[in-house]
This record gives sequence, C-alpha cells and structure tokens, in this order.
Amino acid sequence: MRKSALILAITPLVFAIAACSGDSQTANTPSTPGSNAAAPATRNRWDSIKSRGQLICGVSGEVPGFSFVGTDGKYSGIDVDVCRAIAAALFDNPDAVEFRNLNSKERFTALQTGEVDVLSRNTTWTLSRDTSVGLEFAPVVFYDGQAIMVRKSSNIKSLADLKDKAICVQTGTTTEQNLADQMRKRGITYKPVVFEDVNVTFATYAEGRCDGITADRSALVSRGTILPKPEDNVILNEVISSEPLAPAVAKGDVKWGDVVKWVVYSLVKAEELGITSQNVGQFATSTDPDIKRFLGTEGNLGEGLGLTNDFAARIIKHVGNYAEVYDRNLGPKTKLNLARGQNQLWSKGGLLYSPPFR
Repeated sequence: MRKSALILAITPLVFAIAACSGDSQTANTPSTPGSNAAAPATRNRWDSIKSRGQLICGVSGEVPGFSFVGTDGKYSGIDVDVCRAIAAALFDNPDAVEFRNLNSKERFTALQTGEVDVLSRNTTWTLSRDTSVGLEFAPVVFYDGQAIMVRKSSNIKSLADLKDKAICVQTGTTTEQNLADQMRKRGITYKPVVFEDVNVTFATYAEGRCDGITADRSALVSRGTILPKPEDNVILNEVISSEPLAPAVAKGDVKWGDVVKWVVYSLVKAEELGITSQNVGQFATSTDPDIKRFLGTEGNLGEGLGLTNDFAARIIKHVGNYAEVYDRNLGPKTKLNLARGQNQLWSKGGLLYSPPFR
C-alpha cells in the first residue's frame, strides 16, 4: 500500500553482508534485523546478490492472496510469487529467497538503505515515489482501486451515507490522502480514525469503533476473509482511486532494475504464448521464433541481463505464468475469488501487456 510523506530523502546507510542461512520460507520479525544483512543499494546490486546466493525480498506478510505467512511459517501470495520468480531466474531455485516483513512506514527505508533487494509489497506506483522518494518501479502486477467496507447492518450504501461517520484508515499510505481528497471533493465531512499498523486498523473496525474502513479493494476482500464475521460486511461499489501495484527497486541501479522488470514481463509473456508450468517442456523443440527466443533455445537475450538465456523457462518451470500465479492466489478456487477484470491480458480486454522478447 502506500507511502508516508515523511520519507522524502534518505541518506544511504551501510549494512554489513552477513552469511546467508536458515529456511528461506520462514518469517522474520520486521523489527529485528536478520542475520542475512543486505548490502546497500548500489549500481552493483545484482553482483552482490549473486555473491550472496540469495534474494532478500521485502513483503507485507499480512495480506492473504498477496503476501501472507501461514501457521506453518510458509509465505504465499502474488507478491511472494514475484519474489520466487526472480529467485528462479537468478538461481534456478525459487526458494533462494529470504522474506522480510515490512510495514508501510519502513518499507521504503528498507529498500533505500539496502536491507532488501526488492520491494514486492502491494505498493502503488506514484509520481513522487518514482522521483523524490528514489524508487524504480517494475511493471504493474495488479491493477487495483481504493474502496470502503462497512457493516451490512449499517445501511450505508454510498460515500454520501458516511457523512460525519468514523472511517478507519492506515497512515503512511496513499489511502489516507485519497480518502481526504475524495471526501473534500464531494463536500462530505467525516472522522478519520488513523493507525500506523494495518492489524490495529482492521481490529478497530472489527470492534465497531469505526463505521467503515478504507483500503485497496483487493485488501478489503483479502482482510475481510479473516474478520470475525466476514459475511456481516460489504464493500461499497464506489471506487475512489486508481492503484497500480508494482514491485520496486532502489533508483540508480539500472542493471538490477532491468532484471526485475523482465522477470515480471516473463510471467505475462508466457501467458500470451500459452506456456505454463505444465507444458513448458513441450515447447523446447518449438520452431516458432518468438517461443525460441523467449525460452532461450535461440539467441542470447538472457546474457544482456546478466542471466542465463533460459531464464524465462526457469521462471515458468518453477512458478508458472501470470494466470497460474493469479489463479493460485486470488482465483476462483481460493477464498478471495477475485475476478481478473482489468488484470486480464490485453487480448482479453485487460491491461496486461508484455513488450517483445527480441
């Protein structure tokens, strides 16, 4: 989710690189520095990651379907699978990644200081984050929009019905400003109840201390599944913002940014080509030049990124294409059951599109 206006300029700190150890799928406590401290963000980030032999990925860990830690300590979600796809491309091993849980306030600092290599944490791509905050965004992995959830018994049907009502909102995100902008535009007075921690924000709403709660629509659906009585809540139809969610790296490291960018594009391109984790082997002997370049059986596209030429094949073999990632985490067989909508391929009326692999 979103960024605090407090973090506009960060002086890079130098963290020591410690030896990597432990289960890459085990949760770390965000407030406690891990033993695998990352190198500062530099123009040689990819070289540092190669020497370390492991990706360090900043996630939320608290949003089912995007990044969530199960009772077994395993991570799952679209944001998690993006990290796993990067590790697959780099090391041919989707488990060569350590996840760091970051809240909305600390996420950008962690990226800028080099605590994490990449941020894959349902973060909205905005102009200020792309410039003054110093982030470099990869392609959008989920197109979203902000909405408001209320209790069915409240008879609140629209934003206008929230006049003088209390609305829970998480600070340090674009959500807070979006709500203020939209309510001001409509001339609707309201009482913001602001918290830094997302768990406290939703817990306060669940306790009935807020008449409504606002967040990205996907987050409301996701977090709504773990409320005490999910069926007692409803999301209003009005969408009050556009929220393109994308991974990010520290600005200035073009080489590393290109790697993350083309890993994301690989997920989309594979779906366009009809290549899945189940049939990727069958395409190894394809004579289609687009497929041959994509899978690395012809040409040397991977070398231009500092990767092996079959990096995309590694990704699809271990993680799948975008459709597989989406369905596994948000699709009809999950509790969330989010329709793909604008997250469909361009050829199916959506917004997802990959540049040519040539």
